[in-house]
Amino acid sequence: MKQIKWVLLIYAVMAAAAIMGIGVAIAEESILGIIGCILALISIMGLGFTTKKKMRGRGEL
Repeated sequence: MKQIKWVLLIYAVMAAAAIMGIGVAIAEESILGIIGCILALISIMGLGFTTKKKMRGRGEL
């Protein structure tokens, strides 16, 4: 069985929280909240993908 990559798991949980934040912001009708959560989601996903690429380059995946 493969080991858990904790950093990638944390990024995934943070991205899921940002998606939930978008839903909450829509329910609250907060434009700034929606924009903030979308920007957070984009940055978290970008960090996750770059981290995964670096790990794959080092042979850790």
